[in-house]
Amino acid sequence: MMSESLVRKVGSIGQDNLVAKLFPPAETFGVKVAAGQGRLKRGTVLVLGEDGTYTMLAAATTGKANCVLADDVDASGDKPVTAVAYRTGHLNSKALIVADGYELTNADKEELRKGGILLSEMMD
Repeated sequence: MMSESLVRKVGSIGQDNLVAKLFPPAETFGVKVAAGQGRLKRGTVLVLGEDGTYTMLAAATTGKANCVLADDVDASGDKPVTAVAYRTGHLNSKALIVADGYELTNADKEELRKGGILLSEMMD
């Protein structure tokens, strides 16, 4: 008779309130995050640069809001890193992350909407 348990917890994901609704469906794609940005969290709004890499949305950013990180990434090295981002979906605007000192503008929200990311204001 076997007494060993074959069921065990492998991992868990806590709720972070980033995804607000299931429609439109959240679709992900691979991105290259520019080097030297430190650790970026899931929910960080990214801007596509002329060199093809993505950076965190900030006041000094020359591009437009483009996508949102789907997973944490460590971009503190000296080379771009591969990450996963949402290109579409219905996300919680209160869970989005931008650079310190910057606030998401209506123009940023409109750029995300044009790309397929709808925003709703949900509880933190």
